[in-house]
Amino acid sequence: MSSPSDKEDNKDQHGVIRKPNLVINPPVFFGAGIIALVFVVFAVFWSGTAETVFADAQAWVVDTAGWFYILVVAFFLIFTIGLAVSAYGRIKLGPDHSEPDYSYASWFAMLFSAGMGIGLMFFGVAEPVMHYMTPPEGSSETVNAAREAMKITFFHWGLHAWAIYAVVALSLAYFAFRHGLPLTIRSSLYPLIGERIYGPIGHAVDIFAVVGTLFGVATSLGLGVMQVNAGLNYLFDVPVGLTTQILLIIGITIIATGSVVMGLDGGIRRISELNLILAVALLAFVLIAGPTVYLLQTLVQNIGSYASDIVNITFNLYAYEPTDWLGGWTLFYWGWWIAWSPFVGMFIARVSRGRTIREFVSGVLLVPMGFTFMWMTFFGNTAINMLMNEGISELSDAVGIDESVALFEFFSHMPFSTIASLVATLLVITFFVTSSDSGSLVVDMLTSGGVEDESPVWQRIFWASVEGLIAIALLTAGGLQALQTATIASALPFSIVMLLMCWGLIRALRLEVVKRTSLRAATLAPMKSHDTGNWKKRLQAITSHPRKDKVEGFINDTVREAMQAVAGEFESQDIKVELGDSDEDGRYWIQIEHGDEMDFFYSVRPHAYRAPSFAMRDISKKRDGELKYYRAEVHLREGGQDYDIFGWTKEQVIADIIDQYEKHMHFLHVVR
Repeated sequence: MSSPSDKEDNKDQHGVIRKPNLVINPPVFFGAGIIALVFVVFAVFWSGTAETVFADAQAWVVDTAGWFYILVVAFFLIFTIGLAVSAYGRIKLGPDHSEPDYSYASWFAMLFSAGMGIGLMFFGVAEPVMHYMTPPEGSSETVNAAREAMKITFFHWGLHAWAIYAVVALSLAYFAFRHGLPLTIRSSLYPLIGERIYGPIGHAVDIFAVVGTLFGVATSLGLGVMQVNAGLNYLFDVPVGLTTQILLIIGITIIATGSVVMGLDGGIRRISELNLILAVALLAFVLIAGPTVYLLQTLVQNIGSYASDIVNITFNLYAYEPTDWLGGWTLFYWGWWIAWSPFVGMFIARVSRGRTIREFVSGVLLVPMGFTFMWMTFFGNTAINMLMNEGISELSDAVGIDESVALFEFFSHMPFSTIASLVATLLVITFFVTSSDSGSLVVDMLTSGGVEDESPVWQRIFWASVEGLIAIALLTAGGLQALQTATIASALPFSIVMLLMCWGLIRALRLEVVKRTSLRAATLAPMKSHDTGNWKKRLQAITSHPRKDKVEGFINDTVREAMQAVAGEFESQDIKVELGDSDEDGRYWIQIEHGDEMDFFYSVRPHAYRAPSFAMRDISKKRDGELKYYRAEVHLREGGQDYDIFGWTKEQVIADIIDQYEKHMHFLHVVR
C-alpha cells in the first residue's frame, strides 16, 4: 500500500498528477467533467425543460448582453491588427532563435480545418440564400438583397472570426513558447496575478475554457452530423432523424479516435491536408461548373463592399429597428467563435511556434479569410444566381425547411451532382474527425496542466467521447436551437477572460520592450578582451570551423568550470543558484534566482552550421553538404544571442556571464 508521501510524489509543484497511465490537473479535469456530465444528464432526461431553459437563456443573452458581444469582438479585431503593425510585431512566439515547426502549407491546412471546416460546409449555401430570402432589413429577393446577403455572410466569416482566434492563440503561444509557462489559458494571466495562476483563479479560467471548448466543438459536431445525415439521405436514402444522427455521431467519433491515437503529426496534420485538398477540388468544381465569369466578378465586388462598409456593420445592433435576426445570426456566430477560441486558439498556438507576431497575425487573419471568401462567393453567389436568374425555387424551399440539405439540393442542379455530393459528404466527415480529435487534444492539454505529449491516449479518447455525448444531448434537447443557445451562453464568461488575456499580453510585451531598451542603454564595464599579444592564435580561432566533439569538450571543460566558479561566488553571498546540463541539445546552463522577480538565465550550447566553401575547398561537393561545423553560442531566456565563445578562456567566459548579469540587473532596476 502506498503511503501519503508516495501519493504526493506523483504530483508536480503545481499539483498536476503525473503517473504512467494518468496525467491530470484534478480541479480542472473533474470540475469540467462534472459540469459536462450534469449538462448531458439534464438535456437527455429532462429534454423538454432543457429546451425551455435554453430558449430563455438565449433570449436573455441577446437582449441583455448583445451590445457587449458586438463591442468586445470589434475590440479583438482592432487589438490584433494593432499588435501586428506595431513594434511588437517583430517579437517571435518562442525564443529569438526558434524556427517554425511546420511549413506554410501544413500550417494553413491545420488552422483552416480546425477553425471553420464544418461551418463552411453547412452555411456555404444556406446562409447567403437565407439572407437573400429573409434579409434583416429591406425587401427580399432583390438585387440589393443579393448584395447585402453576401456582405453579411462575409462579415460573419471574415476578419472578426479569425481575430477572436488570434487573440487566444497569440497569448498562449507567447507565454508558453517564449516564457516557458504551461500551454493553458491560465498562463496568459501570469502578468496580472503571477503565481496565483496555479491556484483557484487559474483552475476556474481553465474550466471555463474546457466547457466553452466542449460546447463549441459539440455545436460543430451537431451541425456536421445533421449535414452528413442529409447527404446520406440524398445519396443512399438513409432516413433523416435523431436516431440516425446519434448513430452517426457515435460512428464518426469512433473513427476520430484513430486520429487521436496517431497524434498531431501522424493523424491530425495528414487529415487536415486531405481536407484542404478535397475542399480546393470542390471549390474548383463549383467555379468551373457554375457561372465562372460572374463568380469572379462578384468575388471582387463582395470584397470591396465588405471592406468599404466594415465599420458600419461591425457596430450595427439594429437598436433603432429591433429584430430577432441579430440573435439568430451575428450573436450566434460571435458566441460560436468565442466558444471555439480556446480550442482553435490553443491548436493554432501549438502549431505556430517560431513565427513572429506580425507573420502570425497576417497568416491567421488573411490567408484563411481569403479562402473563406472564395468559398462563400462561389457557393453562395452560384446559389443566388440559381434563384435570381434561373428560377430554381426548389433551392430556397429546401433551405427554408432544413438548412442541412442546402448543399445537396444545390448540387442536384449542377452536373455530376452525385459525385459532388459524395465528395461533400466525405469532406464533412473528415472535418468532423479533425474537429473531434483536435478538440480532444486541446481539452486534454487543458485538463492535464498544459502537457503536450505526455498524457496517455485514453484521456484524449475520453474527451472525444464526451464531445460526442454533449452533441447528442444538444440534438436531443432541441436540435439547432439548443446548439445556438449553448454556444452563445457558454461564450459570455470566456469573453471576459479574453479581455484579461489582452491586458496580460500587452503588459508582458511592454515589459519585453522595456527590457530590450534598458539593455541597450545600460552602462557596462568592458568585457575582458582576447589576448591581443597572440594575434595569430586569435586569428586562428576566428577562422576555425570546429567539429561537434571539440565544441562539446570546450563546454564541458571551460564553460562548466567558469559557471561553477560564478555559482560558488553567488552562493557565498547567500544567493540561490542552479547549474544544469541538457542531453537533448548539449547545453550547460546557470540560473540565478531572484524570488518574485525574473530569474537570470545564461546557457551555452553547440549550434551546427554548414561550413563555408572557402573552408572546405579540398572536400568533394557531395561531402560538402554532409559536413558541418559548430559554434558555442550563448543563449539567454530570450533566446540565442548569435555570438560564439568557443576558444575563450575561463576568465573571459566568467566576464561574459557577469556582463549579461549586469544587464539583467539593470533591467530589473528599470521595471521596479
